[in-house]
Amino acid sequence: MELIITEKDNAARRISEILSEGSFGTDRRNGVNVYRWGGKRCVGLSGHVVGVDFPPEYDDWRDVEPVELVDAPMVKRPTKENIVRTLKDLAREADAAVIATDYDREGELIGKEAYELVEEVADIPIKRVRFSSITEREVTEAFADPDELDFDLAAAGEARQMIDLMWGAALTRFLSLSSGQLGNDFISVGRVQSPTLKLIVDREREIEAFDPEDYWELFADLTEEGEGEEAFEAQYFFREEGREHERVWDEAAADEAHDRLLAASEATVTEVDRRTRTDQPPTPFNTTQFISAASSLGHSAQKAMSVAEELYTAGYITYPRTDNTVYPEDTDPVALLETFADTGTFGEDAASLLEADEISPTRGEKETTDHPPIHPTGELPPRQDLSEDEWELYELVVRRFLATCAEPATWEHLRVVAEANGCLLKANGKRLLDPGYHAVYPYLSTSENFVPDVTEGESLAVSDVRLEAKQTQPPRRRGQSRLIETMEDLGIGTKSTRHNTLQKLYDRNYIEGDPPRPTKLAMAVVEAAEQFADRIVDEGMTAQLEHDMDRIARGEITLDEVTDESREMLSAIFDELHDSREAVGEHLREGLKADKTLGPCPECGETLLVRRSRRGSYFVGCDGYPDCEYTLPLPSNGDPTPIDETCGEHGLRHVKMLAGRSTYVHGCPRCEAEKAEDEEDVVIGTCPDCGAEHDGALAIKRTRSGGRLVGCTRYPECDYSLPLPRRGDIEVTDTYCEEHDLPELHVVQDDEDDPWELGCPICNFEEYQARQRKTDVEDLDGIGKKTAEKLAEAGIDSLVALAEADPEAVADEVQGVSADRVRDWQAQAREAIDEGGDDTDPDDGEETAADDGEQDTLGDIEAEVDEATAG
Repeated sequence: MELIITEKDNAARRISEILSEGSFGTDRRNGVNVYRWGGKRCVGLSGHVVGVDFPPEYDDWRDVEPVELVDAPMVKRPTKENIVRTLKDLAREADAAVIATDYDREGELIGKEAYELVEEVADIPIKRVRFSSITEREVTEAFADPDELDFDLAAAGEARQMIDLMWGAALTRFLSLSSGQLGNDFISVGRVQSPTLKLIVDREREIEAFDPEDYWELFADLTEEGEGEEAFEAQYFFREEGREHERVWDEAAADEAHDRLLAASEATVTEVDRRTRTDQPPTPFNTTQFISAASSLGHSAQKAMSVAEELYTAGYITYPRTDNTVYPEDTDPVALLETFADTGTFGEDAASLLEADEISPTRGEKETTDHPPIHPTGELPPRQDLSEDEWELYELVVRRFLATCAEPATWEHLRVVAEANGCLLKANGKRLLDPGYHAVYPYLSTSENFVPDVTEGESLAVSDVRLEAKQTQPPRRRGQSRLIETMEDLGIGTKSTRHNTLQKLYDRNYIEGDPPRPTKLAMAVVEAAEQFADRIVDEGMTAQLEHDMDRIARGEITLDEVTDESREMLSAIFDELHDSREAVGEHLREGLKADKTLGPCPECGETLLVRRSRRGSYFVGCDGYPDCEYTLPLPSNGDPTPIDETCGEHGLRHVKMLAGRSTYVHGCPRCEAEKAEDEEDVVIGTCPDCGAEHDGALAIKRTRSGGRLVGCTRYPECDYSLPLPRRGDIEVTDTYCEEHDLPELHVVQDDEDDPWELGCPICNFEEYQARQRKTDVEDLDGIGKKTAEKLAEAGIDSLVALAEADPEAVADEVQGVSADRVRDWQAQAREAIDEGGDDTDPDDGEETAADDGEQDTLGDIEAEVDEATAG
């Protein structure tokens, strides 16, 4: 029996389908899919199924000094024991094995890990196959000509693993213990992560230190003589030392030019310059360029690469982790264009390109021999099988390929200079003569600027003269794609890790927003590193280690030599940190506090902070505790983060609640609490739980955490409650529900003309609960109509059913769906359930109160009491 080992289950299924020509079956071993046909078995790993770690005696943070980790031994531990067990069981039965993991440094290391697991239990030949796309042609050719595992390339990946563990664990423990930040709130540091964070912090410092300068610009409209002629805008400029300047830095000079232009009734054309410019098509996608283009469509780097991985595994695009920008010689662009010429979506564009006498794709500056640039394989996905994100990025890849095979675009540029009362005015027009590649690649601007075809000496009417006062602007924050480009330029990280590094910075709350901006904690971490051990954030050191790992891959240096060098660097850093532990801790504690600071306490004047109770919920508490016990509640849904906007009345920063798709701005906590104290409950009917026996009534209530609900007036004896939306004014109508004898409610939003007809609050909540039971799983990323139908046939017809399903069982029953994919959907489903569903009901288009995702219950009122005593 021949055992085939892939990197993931969905790749195993895809390869099995190709090699067996669709005849494979599926067995289950230890909860792992094993695909079988003839004398072959194929199993997918889950990335790294063993991980490098320190021995157990180093696990206790308090008993082991961080510096001890520098020279600590490292061991390999199974991280996916059921997969390891299955792999070994299959190896014992096999006569030969084939490693078919991804073809890059990380994939080679995963292949080596599998190699070693097989070698532990079986003495059989083990081959390696490599391919850049999981298509029938490439997979078949790869298996027909197997190779050997590249142990040098795997060692480079292993060196990175060991060095990252060494640096990350030792420095993370040191900073976390120094600042007292343990548990889930530990302070994370990493070999690549920290220099990347410094890039973001340095740019923020430039922005904060920027001192704007005043300047002025002048504009006027010019019009040709004749009725109905269109005016065009021209800008004032002056020549100085052979250069043209548009900005006037002296206000008096700007006013003088403005007066002269106001006095001018006409301008005389003094220069007309016409030229034609060729706009070359873009070069093929490498990873960084793909992320940049995906970013312009609104996709984060992490999202773009995640979707690209799915498209690659499905066989629709080539491997998405590549530095190459030159198509290999064996790429046949004509054949690929002919494939697309038969499709509906891209057919017309591909056919138009095939009309050219010669097709010569563009070439980028970097040519490598491992993977081709990212391009479509020619295997076309049914549109309905892809999510919106998958289709959007697949189309981007296809159209980039089309663009690289297209002709250049041609622009006509027209520059006109005119003189009016001693002032020079210029206008630049452009017109697209031939769209060229823009016809098939609509992602770059083709906007035109109108300037008429005037002649020298012609008189133009002057009107609408404008003087605009402006200020110089600070440098912009780098977006994710620009950061990745900068990391690439500086040699920080690799094409496979850069997007993950940024995601870690988000996950650790070091950066927020897009473009990313650093939190106060991030500023403190970088400042502490710079002050006490600047090599932690030195991109040069990190780039050198990356260079050394490349040398390992080329066989020029050994893994031990590089890891020993890294230990020496890290040991030197701890020598610098040895006497600074208290100072480092104090610096970090100040940064942590700054991120949570809201403003002054109204009772003692100390600082109010966002704090966490023993039960894990958030509230606002005074930094003067226990001397001052002033508290304010915060909503129970989401994680609070202070923002820059400040309450004019109380001087407190507003709070934003991060709650996935239901993220919203809570506002000033004092204002929200005072609203609850000032507003009287509005009784609307009888409580269905205790009204008959105890005369309990239902009333619209506002909680001190800013939420609203319909609750019993006998609380806490009766805790019956119904959610209400947080935003808008609640209007009680004269129309009553026949079933529950409660008035129908309207929600009036400031930015909407028509009220939201909420209806009877009990009916509304019952509709929401019913909807939760039947929510369409098509709402989730990656599930199209066809896949949803397959899932429904397997009994997965709601978010709840999906969240509770066995991923392996679903993958076994639903063709083309892997267990890993199911787990991704389950994570989304659980998030959607936790958030209370989407904002609109796809069935009827009407909203429900619970769908607002920002409701409170009477339990939240009780929680507020707990928070006030939590200390």
